[in-house]
Amino acid sequence: MPKIIENKLIAHFKGRDFFEKDELYEFYREFEPNLKETTFRWRVYDLKKKDIIKTIGRGLYVISYKPKYKPILSEHLFKIARKTNERFADIKYAIWETQWLNEFTQHQTSNQMIIVEVEKEFADSLYYYLNDSMRMDFFLNPDDKEIEFYISESNVPVVIKRLVSRAPLQKIKNKKSIVPIATLEKIMVDLFADENLFHFYQGSEMVNIYEKIIDRYSINFTKLFSYAKRRRKEQEIKQFIGNYIPNFLEDIQYD
Repeated sequence: MPKIIENKLIAHFKGRDFFEKDELYEFYREFEPNLKETTFRWRVYDLKKKDIIKTIGRGLYVISYKPKYKPILSEHLFKIARKTNERFADIKYAIWETQWLNEFTQHQTSNQMIIVEVEKEFADSLYYYLNDSMRMDFFLNPDDKEIEFYISESNVPVVIKRLVSRAPLQKIKNKKSIVPIATLEKIMVDLFADENLFHFYQGSEMVNIYEKIIDRYSINFTKLFSYAKRRRKEQEIKQFIGNYIPNFLEDIQYD
C-alpha cells in the first residue's frame, strides 16, 4: 500500500474516538473505485500489522499510529562516528548517548555518556585509535570501579564495549555521514542488562522511561524481546512491564 495513502488515512481518521468498517471501505474506494471485499480485508490486515489502526469492537477501529524515534545527534557523537567511519569503514558498530533519555525521565540529568558498541574483535583497535586521535575520555569495557570513580567524574565519557549479535539498529543520515545508532528497543533492554553502567536510570526512572517511550513512539516488541533473550533479560523485562506499566500491555504488538 503506498505510503501516501497511509498518511492520508491517518490524517483523515486521526482524533476520532472510533470509525466504522464501512467508513474505512469508502475511504479506500476514493483511490480504488473497484476495490473488492477480499482485497479490502487484506488492506485492513496490513494496517493492523503496521500498527496504524487497532480494533476496539466488532467493525470498529481507531488510529493507533505512533512515529518512529529519530533522535537529535550531538556534535560529540558525530565526531566519533566520522572518526570511526574514516578508519573502520567496513565494521559493524552502533553509537548512542544517554542525553536522549532526558526526553523520557522525570529528573533531567546533565550527565552525558556516549556508548559505542562494536564487533568484539575490533573493540581494542577502535579504543586505541579514538583515544589517540580525539581529546575525550574513552573507557574500554569499564568495570564497576571505573564506572564509580572515573566515568562518573568525566564530563563526556565514551564507553566502548562489545556489540551483541543481531542487536536492533537503525541508521541516521545527514549531509556528511551515515551513523548507525541503537534503536529504542535496544536501549530499553540495555538499561536492564547494564545496570551498573546505567545506575542513574534504575528504579522509578526506569518506569518513567518505559512508560513514555511506549506512549510516544512505535516500538517493535518482537525485536525488543528477541534482543532481551540474547541478553538474558526477556523474562525480567516482561515481568517489569506487567508489574509497573500494565496499562500499556495492550499496546504491545508482536509484529
